[in-house]
Parts: sequence; structure tokens; C-alpha cells
Amino acid sequence: MAELTQEKCVACRADAPHVTDQEISELHPEVSDWKLIEEGGIRKLERVFRLPNFVKALAFTNGVGDLAEAEGHHPRLVTEWGSVAVTWWTHKIRDLHRNDFIMAAKTDRLFQEHSKYQPSS
Repeated sequence: MAELTQEKCVACRADAPHVTDQEISELHPEVSDWKLIEEGGIRKLERVFRLPNFVKALAFTNGVGDLAEAEGHHPRLVTEWGSVAVTWWTHKIRDLHRNDFIMAAKTDRLFQEHSKYQPSS
């Protein structure tokens, strides 16, 4: 399987297929820090990223926003002092799509890149 970070999101329609349980079992290990959650009957991927302060959290939030715009796929972002919660799902199908796993992997890569410029504490 190609590395998820190398894939591009595909435009989704309301009738696009959601990922199957088998596909989730194959894809989730590639983004193992993400929790599979369900809200209102909708499966989602969620991860909370820890950062040293609000400025760094806001910078990471903006980076995720830029990534989302570039891919045409948008998450829920909750930014607080020292943390950013990112939740991916595909709104049009009200479920998970391969795009969500691609974006989770790209978000992880962005966090790794962002973190290497932060002093360790």
C-alpha cells in the first residue's frame, strides 16, 4: 500500500463509498495515534496534539488549515492553550472515507515537522 502521505484526497460525492471495517483495520495502524470515535452515528478520526503554548498551538492550527485548503478536505479544529484537537470525517457521506486517513497521516507529518522547531521540554 502506498504511504498515505503521498496520496491526494479525491473529491467526494454524497454517494461515495465509506471505508469498510476491513479497510479501517488496514488503514488505522498507519495512523495509530488517532482514536476512532463515533458522534451521532458518524464515525470519525480524532487526535489531540500537545504543544508548549498557545502561540505554537495556533501556528499548528493554521498549518492544518492550510493543508485542508490545499487538499479540499476540512476537519474540525479545536485550539486551546497547549493543545489542538483535530477531527477528520467526510461530511458528504457522514462517515469515514479513505481521504480521512490520508489527512490524518498528513496531519501527523505536519506535527512532526512543526515539532522539530520547538525546544524540547
